[in-house]
Amino acid sequence: MEPPTSSRLNSRKRRKDGSGPNGATDLDGIPPKMSRRSLGLREPAPFSDEVEIDYSKPYIRVTYEEAVRGTPLDRPVRVYADGIFDLFHSGHARALMQAKNLFPNTYLIVGVCSDELTHNFKGFTVMNENERYDAVQHCRYVDEVVRNAPWTLTPEFLAEHRIDFVAHDDIPYSSAGSDDVYKHIKEAGMFAPTQRTEGISTSDIITRIVRDYDVYARRNLQRGYTAKELNVSFINEKKYHLQERVDKVKKRVKDVEEKSKEFVQKVEEKSIDLIQKWEEKSREFIGNFLEMFGPEGALKHMLKEGKGRMLQAISPKQSPSSSPTHDRSPSPSFRWPFSTKTPPSSPANRSRNQSAVTYDISEDEED
Repeated sequence: MEPPTSSRLNSRKRRKDGSGPNGATDLDGIPPKMSRRSLGLREPAPFSDEVEIDYSKPYIRVTYEEAVRGTPLDRPVRVYADGIFDLFHSGHARALMQAKNLFPNTYLIVGVCSDELTHNFKGFTVMNENERYDAVQHCRYVDEVVRNAPWTLTPEFLAEHRIDFVAHDDIPYSSAGSDDVYKHIKEAGMFAPTQRTEGISTSDIITRIVRDYDVYARRNLQRGYTAKELNVSFINEKKYHLQERVDKVKKRVKDVEEKSKEFVQKVEEKSIDLIQKWEEKSREFIGNFLEMFGPEGALKHMLKEGKGRMLQAISPKQSPSSSPTHDRSPSPSFRWPFSTKTPPSSPANRSRNQSAVTYDISEDEED
């Protein structure tokens, strides 16, 4: 039996310096690498009436033990699985995958019921029979498709298709007046159970569509389908168109709100950057202003120096008090240029200076 995953991981960590790739050894249980080849089929599975069967060879059913051990390549175990396969989904594909992997050498035959049988025994389908045939044909696990498969498997049908085992989930399937249509298959030892995939089924998908019918109807009307094709009344059609317009307006308003929020956010970011830059510049400006015009700024020192120089220039130095006084010689009178006469004087000056005669003597004349 394969060891637990945690022990394998711990053993791989302990042998990280081994000789294998990525530090792994042969004891780690790593499967060998598979050859690079295409695992999918290039063509859809054929229909049963298109496959030639060699009836000259006698057909002998294999037992369950023989099938588990493995059969020769020219004698695969023929497994049959049937169903409606409406709205083919992953649950269908998983069931067919389990049927394909029941035995080492399996040939999987899938039967699909017709519309007539399905509508009579189960109900109306979304896809018609040809669409359901085509969907099953393109499943990679299917080797052969039986069209118009019977609702209840008869011994003649099993012998005609040389079926060894029938694969289906083991929940009793009541239909056609029987509590379990696979009861006789189980009693014959030909039943191979598979597991259903929870959370997905054709009924579940149809329920989702019915629940959200208005949404899908509006979407298809928008895509170009007519109200008649969708079986929508005139009033509902107008209602859906109005709802579509309202949703478009809401979407536009929402887009505007988102854009306005982005704009406000960008403005806030830029305003924060501007405020920070303004604070830095204002601090620098205030520092420079105080350095120039503050109490101990450069301007005050410049004014003091200028004031001192002005005072020195305006008021000359006083003579010493102990120096002897000298009589001042009368300052020479002003003489008009290029004139030997004295300048005219007022009558008062004439009466006062009548007795005295003033001579204007230049320095040249004095020499």
